[in-house]
Amino acid sequence: MNYLLLSALSLFVGILVGLTGIGGASLITPMLIIGFHVPAAIAISSDIVAATLMKLVGGYRHWQQQTLDWQIVRWLATGSVPGSLAGVAILHHLQGVETLNLDTLLLHGMGFAILGITSIALLQLLLLTFAPHVQLPRLPKLELDSLKGRIITVIIGFILGGLVGLTSVSSGSLFALVMIACFRLEPQKLVGTDLTQGAILLLFTSLGHLSLGTVDWQIVAAISTGAIPGVILGAKLCQVAPQRLLKFGLYLILVMVSWRLAHAGL
Repeated sequence: MNYLLLSALSLFVGILVGLTGIGGASLITPMLIIGFHVPAAIAISSDIVAATLMKLVGGYRHWQQQTLDWQIVRWLATGSVPGSLAGVAILHHLQGVETLNLDTLLLHGMGFAILGITSIALLQLLLLTFAPHVQLPRLPKLELDSLKGRIITVIIGFILGGLVGLTSVSSGSLFALVMIACFRLEPQKLVGTDLTQGAILLLFTSLGHLSLGTVDWQIVAAISTGAIPGVILGAKLCQVAPQRLLKFGLYLILVMVSWRLAHAGL
């Protein structure tokens, strides 16, 4: 494996994550599988550990800039952390099923997960850009000062956390959609809130994946060498970069990559 090339590509992904809050696992894991021919189970676990370090750094940077909402982070993480551990527990069970090809299952599951999530996000972005007058049905805003709002937030976090534990994807993109739809979070705090919640979620998820024995530390080191300085630079540029244009390009890439993964071997 060309670890120097992996670090260089991870630098680019890290910049995207710092800028937009999304694209980490959704880009690096498919890159490992398609570009470097890493088995899906190893790619997912190694990327989760590397993404944890990247998002911790990015979240800390946004905390310094005061561009995050701690209340949303706290209640989403209350659900997403146990949800992700439940997802990892399912992987433990599936790992012991001899008749099951876990790599193939994870490959297709991850592909369809990224494809579905990204398609929804891309559609929303296109409507906001080209048909802003269209009034789409809106979900009721969740008020975290109320017990009902907190319970619903924890449940949403648990479901999305389970998906992250199983596939490594959506710690950024799907949570960002929830923050926009359910909390009406302003753009200035969206990226930082998303990164910080993702950092907490992946910190616990990575501990679960370490117990699976599928983490390749050379891959983790190569990704982190590029991604960590990238996310610092991206966070610095976040306040001046054209968010809508960046996300549009990123979503198009993710749709193409996820389509390849979802139909691999079919």
